[in-house]
Amino acid sequence: MPAFTYQAMDPSGQTQSGVLEGDSERAVRQTLRKRSLIPLSVQLVASERRSIWQRELWAARVFSKSDLALWTRQLSELINAGLTLERALSALSAEAENEKARDLVASIRSEVNAGSTFAKALQMHPKEFSSIYLASISSGEQSGELGLILARLARDLEAEHQLQSKVLQALLYPALVSLIAFFIVIFLLTYVVPQVAHVFTNSHKALPMLTVVMLSLSRALQSHGWVLIVMGLGAYFLFKESMKRPALKSSFDAWTLKLPIFGPLIRGYNAARFANTLATLVSAGVPILKALQAAAQTLSNQAMKDDMLDALISVREGASLGLALSQKGRLPGLLPMFARLGEQTGQLAHMLEKASEQLAQEVQRRALQLATILEPLLIVLMGGMVMLIVLSIMLPIIELNQLVK
Repeated sequence: MPAFTYQAMDPSGQTQSGVLEGDSERAVRQTLRKRSLIPLSVQLVASERRSIWQRELWAARVFSKSDLALWTRQLSELINAGLTLERALSALSAEAENEKARDLVASIRSEVNAGSTFAKALQMHPKEFSSIYLASISSGEQSGELGLILARLARDLEAEHQLQSKVLQALLYPALVSLIAFFIVIFLLTYVVPQVAHVFTNSHKALPMLTVVMLSLSRALQSHGWVLIVMGLGAYFLFKESMKRPALKSSFDAWTLKLPIFGPLIRGYNAARFANTLATLVSAGVPILKALQAAAQTLSNQAMKDDMLDALISVREGASLGLALSQKGRLPGLLPMFARLGEQTGQLAHMLEKASEQLAQEVQRRALQLATILEPLLIVLMGGMVMLIVLSIMLPIIELNQLVK
């Protein structure tokens, strides 16, 4: 539904502005009149003037993960300082750094002014706010602790973003080394080797086996390189389509958990996110069954997600959370243990948060350990491949020089 910016006058004569969604400008004006506002101007939001195809193709989230964490932190501080939700949203709308963020916050404020709950106003923007975020906000409104829930959400979003950033930073250098090595080898085989190949054509002497292999590989890349590219792209899209089938994705994800080095890293990362999300929802007062279902959706590994949905069934049938989490054995043992302790002490949210922190630390340690192993290994492999190519060129040249002497 298109969005419209408006300026209207309230019964006291003050001017209000904001963003409303409606089928047409006329419908928005009617909505404003129902709210006892006199519309002064109603304009289609600039981004809505694009075609539907353009919006679908280029549409992006207004808030990145770090932006959402910062916005939530600012909103929590304003509310905890004593401002009403409407005034806090007005302040954030006025201080927004870009037009899209300003329009988004203004739209939320308009819905709140019209009588909607904060959670319902956020629900109109599912691309920006996840179901977990909405469940926490809804619980905060019902309990009257919205400011505290927002502060907890901000802290959890910051922790999740920090964990993801540290893992990516640890693995970024090995990935760059691999990419650079790949292009260097392709360049040597498709450009350097053919340039010196003509030196060997006039020689009637048998070439070393290494040189013959490299020349054959070079000719194959030059002649059929595009075929390899097409085959690679085809394999990628075939794999991507096959992963849309739940059974295949679950089997593949279960296999990744058994990998020697990457398996524990994947298991720990997913478990840390799950524990953190579950702790957030439980502390917000969300019922355990609903919290488990929402937390399971944050798992990127389908096999672990299936396990958590089975755990949900067990908890519904009367099993304890700790026992349900330990049934399949894919979760790190730390999480079920802390869940049992939390249930026994009545501090489930606190113990889940502690489990999340320890799991996140373990993931960071494993990521750094993996990067430490991969960095020298990739450098050695890169050097070895370049050395083989150089040797394949130098060996026949050395033999020719010996013949000349």
